[in-house]
Amino acid sequence: MEKPTSYCVYAASLEDANIHKIYHDTQYGFPIDSDNELFCRLILEINQAGLSWTTILNKQENFRKSYSNFEISKVANYGEKQIKRLLSDSGIIRNKLKINAAIFNAKKIIELKKIHGSFKKWLDYNHPKSINQWVKVFKESFKFTGPEIPKEFLMSTGYIPGAHIKTCKIFNQVNTKIEEAGL
Repeated sequence: MEKPTSYCVYAASLEDANIHKIYHDTQYGFPIDSDNELFCRLILEINQAGLSWTTILNKQENFRKSYSNFEISKVANYGEKQIKRLLSDSGIIRNKLKINAAIFNAKKIIELKKIHGSFKKWLDYNHPKSINQWVKVFKESFKFTGPEIPKEFLMSTGYIPGAHIKTCKIFNQVNTKIEEAGL
């Protein structure tokens, strides 16, 4: 069997109820306005490091529940009690470095919001940049953001191109949303 050449080709071959097809067709590459949802995507991308995206997609609702619906202000205030709870939660990735990164990054986003008004406005302020420039900005600002995490985060949220191939049925829809968002 020939391997798919892109996520779009792979997703097109799946049944409508498949978690990858749903993510591809409704979230991947679409701009996000909500700071909490941007934080959610960043945390999911961080947790994917070293694991399959299937694992993360299958656990995304558990992540949402475990991380206070990704409310930045709540996660920023997590202490030892919440860290212990997360480390014992089999519904998420129980990695102390990733958990600590989520808390640190929530605190950092609060700092960025004080300067720029929102996490999204900080992203917009830095847009457009080359991927190398973005990686540098993310490494300076956040924890657990090696070169692949910013790339996937930015592609999945519409800040850099490449989420969909031109022959993908979602390509025009995503590009319209990206243009409407001014990205």
